[in-house]
Amino acid sequence: MTLTLGTMATIFGTAQLDAAGNPTLSGSAGIVALLAANLYVFCFGFSWGPVVWVLLGEMFNNKIQGAALSVAAAMQWIANFVISTTFPPILQYFGLGSAYGLYTTAAAISLFFVLFFIKETKGIELEDM
Repeated sequence: MTLTLGTMATIFGTAQLDAAGNPTLSGSAGIVALLAANLYVFCFGFSWGPVVWVLLGEMFNNKIQGAALSVAAAMQWIANFVISTTFPPILQYFGLGSAYGLYTTAAAISLFFVLFFIKETKGIELEDM
C-alpha cells in the first residue's frame, strides 16, 4: 500500500496542471496512476481491510470484549470520517500529490507499527491476552 500510494503521490505531485488547476497526466503516467490506484485497493482488500477486524476479535479477553470491540469499531468509523472530510481541504490547499504523500506516510508508519507493536496471537489462549 505504501508503494502504490507513493507512486500516486509522485505522479500527481509532478503532473502538469491545466488552466483550472487540475493535473494532466501525459504518456504512460495516467495508466501507471490507474494501476497504482487499483493495486492499492487490492492490497488494502487483503490486508488492513479485513485483517483489522480479525485482529480486534482476537486481542481482547471475554471480560472486556464487547465494550472493547464497540470502542474499536467507533474509532474505525471516526478515522474513516476524518480521512474523508480532510481530503477535500488538503486537495484544495496543498494538491493531490501532497494528499497522497500524507497517506503514503501514514501507510509507512502503520507498517512499522505492526512490525514492532502488534504481537502474534497464534497459539495463545484468548484469556491469556
